Amino acid sequence: MGKRPIADIVADDDATTASELSRKKSKRDKSGKSKEPATTDATAPNGHTLPPNGNGSTVEASDSETLSKAERKAAKKAKKEAKEAKKAAGAGADDEDAAKAARKAARKAEKKRVKESSKGGDSASTAPTSMATSLANSAVPSRVESSATSPEPANLSGAYTENRELTQLPQSEIDAFLTKNIMTIDDPKPATRKLRPIINFKYLPTADESQRAPFAKFSAPTPIQAATWPFLLSGRDMIGVAETGSGKTLAFGVPCVRYISSLPKHERKGIKAVIVSPTRELAVQIYDQLVALANPAGLSVVCVYGGVPKDPQVAACRKAHIVVATPGRLNDLIGDGSADLSKAEYVVLDEADRMLDKGFEEAIRQIISQTPKKRQTLMFTATWPPSVRDLASTFMQSPVRITIGDNVSGELRANVRIKQLVEVVDPRAKEQRLLQLLKQYQSGKNKDDRILVFCLYKKEAVRIENFIRMKGFRVGGIHGDLSQEKRSASLAAFKEGQVPLLVATDVAARGLDIPAVKLVINVTFPLTAEDYVHRIGRTGRAGKEGLAITLFTEHDKGLSGSLINVLKAANQDVPEDLMKFGTTVKKKEHGAYGAFYKDVDSTKQATKITFD
Repeated sequence: MGKRPIADIVADDDATTASELSRKKSKRDKSGKSKEPATTDATAPNGHTLPPNGNGSTVEASDSETLSKAERKAAKKAKKEAKEAKKAAGAGADDEDAAKAARKAARKAEKKRVKESSKGGDSASTAPTSMATSLANSAVPSRVESSATSPEPANLSGAYTENRELTQLPQSEIDAFLTKNIMTIDDPKPATRKLRPIINFKYLPTADESQRAPFAKFSAPTPIQAATWPFLLSGRDMIGVAETGSGKTLAFGVPCVRYISSLPKHERKGIKAVIVSPTRELAVQIYDQLVALANPAGLSVVCVYGGVPKDPQVAACRKAHIVVATPGRLNDLIGDGSADLSKAEYVVLDEADRMLDKGFEEAIRQIISQTPKKRQTLMFTATWPPSVRDLASTFMQSPVRITIGDNVSGELRANVRIKQLVEVVDPRAKEQRLLQLLKQYQSGKNKDDRILVFCLYKKEAVRIENFIRMKGFRVGGIHGDLSQEKRSASLAAFKEGQVPLLVATDVAARGLDIPAVKLVINVTFPLTAEDYVHRIGRTGRAGKEGLAITLFTEHDKGLSGSLINVLKAANQDVPEDLMKFGTTVKKKEHGAYGAFYKDVDSTKQATKITFD
């Protein structure tokens, strides 16, 4: 237990003689404990009462924790004056005179302490909070937080001022925008006035026209961008739940660049923002879009992922302001001392549900533990399962949750703009049917249309790629057995239109923004309905229509129920041949998918079999 301030001691001992005061002080010096009863409420310097600890005794702050330098000086002076008063009392004054002198010294010391405190500010509000001062300020039990737990709230981007033209828009226009895009905004912090979505790029709070250049090819912000920008520019933690292809990169990219640009030049040194994504391809895609935003602002972006030499990435990290990375390689650089995240106050977890699905939870925790407690944390996800909720509650401070679409529960759904066709075929006829589809959708004036073909296994992808090439089509491939250099080259050729056909495994199914993909063909159905939704999500992006054709075989019948549910949720036709496989749904024991179960008809009775 810490010592009480001397001013309090003198004031409490009004009627005590000088000799008794000296004797009590000697006892306190020996024991290091106050003589107040355990049930007495202790008082902090700011006037709040400290609650009792778990044992029923009072939690008191020590002098070094509760008093500033000026306050300790004033207390020391008061102690000296009290000694003089006691000395005078001992020279012949009676007890009443000694008590009067002591009270006068105490009042003088208290006035000086209050005066010094008002000049220098309340030390409890400016100094790092100890456990005792945290209790005094909140009046509830607390715990010491590390950077891996919920951070302190921070308005990193400064106060957001809404554009005057946006403020003057009629509320009916804002309501129509929210209704049309089916937006749900859940803000745990009550506000006197709700922030309006930024429905036009001209309402962005920036005077630098170069920052608007990346938006020249877009007519208006996407719903996720419009809804998130006001909160992110205000420095709030946020969770964005939206379908793939909704423009999430610019949603977190614009506030990121604005935050770093708002810092004084001498504070911009070092890594100020880190964006974590589940795959190398997605990391490169995010990097490409952020470079267009960061370069005009004079900021440096680096992309960090595995499969390539580490030394160039280490050198780039020394000069970078923004790091886009996959969890594995970033943790390697942190362990080597090559990546310092101690100043990274802007943290983004993109495709968070996918990262948890891939087993990156521990890697994510390790990364966030290296960042400051005062940070702005963002999480973007296509689904909202319990595992993602737990992660958000651990790292985020009163986050705003923004859901785009009518899927408030956060369950995975297919894009309604994608037309889904399912064909039940013989497994031996899949390649010939694939060839027919390619001739149908990539011939004549459509010969350069981009078609993405998905396979389940790497060997299957190689075989299908060679089969298509032998038939005279320009085709590339991307799968796990290829080097990162070859994967990047194939993806770049497909994006640029040099190769209109790309055969891929599920490595390309998540998050990749490949413009103008006309058709997605699933040669083999994936292992889960969730992967199916992400596969077909490569088409129908940025508000455009898309087409997905799936070749379903008897070997896939265990997933027929899940596929039927996806089709029905998106208002798609369910073929009769698919219904024949049944509507049973099996769910795995997994954080993203729920508990394993099988629907059965409890009314059916067991059949008795008699053997003659």
